[in-house]
Amino acid sequence: MHCPHCKFADTAVIDSRLTEDGRAVRRRRECPKCSHRFTTFERQELSSLIVIKRDGTSEPFSRSKLERGIWLACTKRPVSQQQIDLLLNKLEEKWSANKKEVLSTTIGMDVMRALKKLDQVAYIRFASVHREFKDVEEFKEELGKLFVK
Repeated sequence: MHCPHCKFADTAVIDSRLTEDGRAVRRRRECPKCSHRFTTFERQELSSLIVIKRDGTSEPFSRSKLERGIWLACTKRPVSQQQIDLLLNKLEEKWSANKKEVLSTTIGMDVMRALKKLDQVAYIRFASVHREFKDVEEFKEELGKLFVK
């Protein structure tokens, strides 16, 4: 593992433990050259899951790509890394259960449902991108649905 600070090629693992959900290994590392400490996570890659996009093309599922999109929606919101990890773990488990392919629209809808429970502002932000709101009226309509019980 390269040091993210000085790019030295060999870092030492100081501590390793399973994450609370037991699906990843958290490693605390230190660079012997610059003494910079950082954390890495190891988790099983779901490389066999293929995403079928709206235009019909396909690509391998990328957890990091989806996580970036979720974090953009959660910017400046009271949402923790642990909450995002748990959300992603549950959704990945659902999508990969006996399936090789998943529609991007299914991914988007499932993420929106999960975000709606986690943080309504993040939900609206994610929905505005996923559903491609064209104007303020579509935005208002979606906001209205949040408050109708």
